[in-house]
Amino acid sequence: MERMSSVVRTITKVAFGPIFIFGAYIILHGHLTPGGGFQGGALIASVMALYFVAFGDERWKKKLMSTLESIGLLTFASAGFLGLTAGFFFFNFLAGSKIPFFNEQIPSMEGFVHPNWAPLFSAGTVSVMNIAVGLEVVVGITLVVVAMGLFSFAGKEGE
Repeated sequence: MERMSSVVRTITKVAFGPIFIFGAYIILHGHLTPGGGFQGGALIASVMALYFVAFGDERWKKKLMSTLESIGLLTFASAGFLGLTAGFFFFNFLAGSKIPFFNEQIPSMEGFVHPNWAPLFSAGTVSVMNIAVGLEVVVGITLVVVAMGLFSFAGKEGE
């Protein structure tokens, strides 16, 4: 697959960072705002597809992408099964625990200017699952786009 023109590549380079960061924002804030792992993952996957179309297929590491997809799936399943330690499947065992970084409690509404404010990782395992789903969706959709792109150009090198 040939690369696109320099205009398309330049616009892709400029747009890649902000779109990627916005997708990551949607994934991380999925329990606080509308959105989550799937929506943010689809947004990041769309910018990955744009990158694939603009620069071609020589930069893609399919084995790395497959490994990342497996990591996302295993993280999601592990969070669900670790909840069994408390006796319930998918029990939110991280919220309010003594584990650092995930033990942020949602404060009372007194003294806060914004009524919907809450710490980023106040949801416990929900945050972990949003990140896992986001990783799974990003890699899954990107691999589908890469596969479709590779198959659509297979056999057309002589034209």
